[in-house]
Amino acid sequence: MEGAALAGDAVRRIEGVGMIGVTVVYEARLLRAALAELLESGGVRVVASLPHWPREAAPAGAGPDVYVADAECLASCAVSRTVAGGSALLALVPAQRPGVLRRAHAAGATGFVDKNGSKRRLLEAVRCVAGGGQFIDDTLALGFLQAAEMPLTRRELSVLSLAAEGEPVAQIAAALHLSPGTVRNYMASVIRKVGARNRIDAVRIARGAGWT
Repeated sequence: MEGAALAGDAVRRIEGVGMIGVTVVYEARLLRAALAELLESGGVRVVASLPHWPREAAPAGAGPDVYVADAECLASCAVSRTVAGGSALLALVPAQRPGVLRRAHAAGATGFVDKNGSKRRLLEAVRCVAGGGQFIDDTLALGFLQAAEMPLTRRELSVLSLAAEGEPVAQIAAALHLSPGTVRNYMASVIRKVGARNRIDAVRIARGAGWT
């Protein structure tokens, strides 16, 4: 109830202000175009449509009111600088990938919409975050709990991410400035924590959850 009240307050704050300006960030061209068209049909002005996150932030006050972005293309270090320019970030998140949800939160998103949600919920979320509020789709509540319980440390994720790219132990060790034995210990810990049978199974589980 409290979250709904916050969203309502945010929507009321932007009533009477001009049309909301949005930048869409989505790698897939057809989906990006469809998303822009959907937003326009709901009375939102799409000022830009990009396949990747912009490398540099717009000057303060010159950016869009809201970035609507595919959460799977967000990198927290790059996004935070852009969002710091004053724009809100609304992330489109797959419900069953808590790792992706975790990264979107780390990137500074204040709105989280289920990719399988409705047009009405998306437009409601855009208006909410544009007014300075926070928005979380009800269907993503379990994902947030799972994201908070993510069992791997940052170092273990680094090892697993390189392993997912097919790198052998020696190259992983060189890239992370570790000994091969330490890398093997990290991989053994990862396999145990995620309940995998082996390294390949650990990569499969991690990718399914969106951790890598």
